[in-house]
Amino acid sequence: MAAELHVALVAADREVWSGEATLVVARTTSGDIGIMPGHQPLLGVLESGPVTIRTSEGGTVVAAVHGGFISFADNKLSLLAEVAELADELDVKRIERELERAKAEGDEIAERRAEVRLRAAKAS
Repeated sequence: MAAELHVALVAADREVWSGEATLVVARTTSGDIGIMPGHQPLLGVLESGPVTIRTSEGGTVVAAVHGGFISFADNKLSLLAEVAELADELDVKRIERELERAKAEGDEIAERRAEVRLRAAKAS
């Protein structure tokens, strides 16, 4: 059996995803990081960006994450996000409209959030 780590992706309002994985890639304030079983303990700040989880069953879970913290110790990875949405929950057409509206209104925060959601939706 391949080495695995336990992953919990939690948003302020719900547990988004939990399970066993072989690799997790997330964006931190220090740059993108890949976590595999046996990684050194770490604590970091999450940036807005897609999080990619390679499950133990060989599947891939992608989520749009907006801020939060990442913690890894004893093969347990916690992603504590301010906001997190699974890619398969996202509506690409709606996000594209939100992005256009944010650009038209000059709302950089809404534009960044829509871009992250769109990247996550298209990556799944």
